[in-house]
Amino acid sequence: MSTQGPPEFQIADDDGNLTPHLVQLLEGRTLSEEESSNAFRSIMSGKADHAEIGALLALMATRLPTVDELVGAARVMRERVDQLETGVAPEDLLDTAGTGGAPKTFNISTAAAIVAAASGARVAKHGNRSRTGRGSAEVLEALGVDVGAGRETQRACLERAGVCFCFAIHHHPAARHAMPVRKALGFPTLFNLLGPLTNPAGAGRQVMGVYRADFVPIVAEALARLGSVRALVMHSDDGLDEFSLGASNQVAQVDRGSVRTYRVDPAELGLTPTPYTDLQARDLPHAVELVRSILSGDERGPAREIVLLNAAAAIHAAGQSDDIESGISIAAQSIDFGDAMRTLETLVEVSNHDP
Repeated sequence: MSTQGPPEFQIADDDGNLTPHLVQLLEGRTLSEEESSNAFRSIMSGKADHAEIGALLALMATRLPTVDELVGAARVMRERVDQLETGVAPEDLLDTAGTGGAPKTFNISTAAAIVAAASGARVAKHGNRSRTGRGSAEVLEALGVDVGAGRETQRACLERAGVCFCFAIHHHPAARHAMPVRKALGFPTLFNLLGPLTNPAGAGRQVMGVYRADFVPIVAEALARLGSVRALVMHSDDGLDEFSLGASNQVAQVDRGSVRTYRVDPAELGLTPTPYTDLQARDLPHAVELVRSILSGDERGPAREIVLLNAAAAIHAAGQSDDIESGISIAAQSIDFGDAMRTLETLVEVSNHDP
């Protein structure tokens, strides 16, 4: 029996028991990498009680996670992911998945992923449905992409279009054990940070927006320890988990274990300062219309510019440009020469046919 607490609170020790970790957190202590791995292994195995899972996630949400806690949990998620074998070396693959939890505009990271792919990056776009009904899965589906395509089709999409969609619910079966708890909680949890850290294809390059500025250095250090080749972790001063046109952007860049920080001011890059409230989609059809018009080159205003900025960051993370500024012109050319729209059309065609 556990010796924690008075006798009436003692429960049997087993490998799904989160009580020792909960006691540690209640005492104001943090978890080591190994302890975090053990706790999340209990969750992912389905052995942990839902009440204990909720308590653990809530306690961890009362403060910033440590790098050890994030790395330990991410390693377990990576152990249990249903992997996608692509034929492309993981260190050459890019992901643009972010955390969510920030004010909504339209699906900037999804459009940026397609533009980056059209510019020469190889993108394994990780994503899911959203509580808003306008997540990457919903928008790509409305654009005609089969977001539920099987592994061989995903691989064919990557080979022929330069981009595939990795639907999180199909690649993280172990996460289902925590899903009822996450849905019951009305706030983001550590899982919001973990999803983008566990790309099914093992992408070693990444642009990851986070919904709080103080997450930026923590996530960057975690990615460095997890072996990222290059990653840009960012948060905008106006609260977005995307590069914003309306404010300066805080960035921590990971390059093979080292981390440096800098800021990106859109005005200094020749972009038009625009509040994010001017870039919000009314509904799913409006979001789809925006993405399509940007990729086709019909949209020439700030919606195009914010995609150019975010695509430029992805192009830089992929090693296709020396910096974000030069990435902007590469992104613009991929749209204006028709490559971005052709990439979307190829993705739609290949995703809907067996390879």
